[in-house]
Amino acid sequence: MKKPILATIILFVAAYLADAGEAINVDQQGLALQGYDPVSYFTDSKPVKGDPKSTATYKGGTYHFVSAAHRNTFESDPGKYAPQFGGFCGYAASINKFAPIEVEYFQVLNGRLILQHNEKAWKLWHQDVEGNLKKADANWPTLSQQKPPTP
Repeated sequence: MKKPILATIILFVAAYLADAGEAINVDQQGLALQGYDPVSYFTDSKPVKGDPKSTATYKGGTYHFVSAAHRNTFESDPGKYAPQFGGFCGYAASINKFAPIEVEYFQVLNGRLILQHNEKAWKLWHQDVEGNLKKADANWPTLSQQKPPTP
């Protein structure tokens, strides 16, 4: 009986350490997504600035929300609503690099929030969305363990 408990504890600690080390796009205060509400991308189909009074933390980033309802939605399944690739540019991840994002260049693809650096990255991403997504997904495990450049 003690071995399964120990194995569970070891898996929990490993998962915690893996999450703690993942690169995430935050400012110097730890704010993710430039203060925009990640849930709004799914519910309003656009970025909406969140309220600093309504926050939640996930993988080391603090997110702002337009309402307590959005915060609760996020907290119920943060992995679903948090931006992919640590909140960095999806196209950059597909070429194994980090790049910051502009909040208006986004898409919800297969239930995943993917942001882009700018219009050029948006266009390059859309030349082969599925292929670029596969490349970004393949690159992210290693890329996410690297230290992103500071702005």
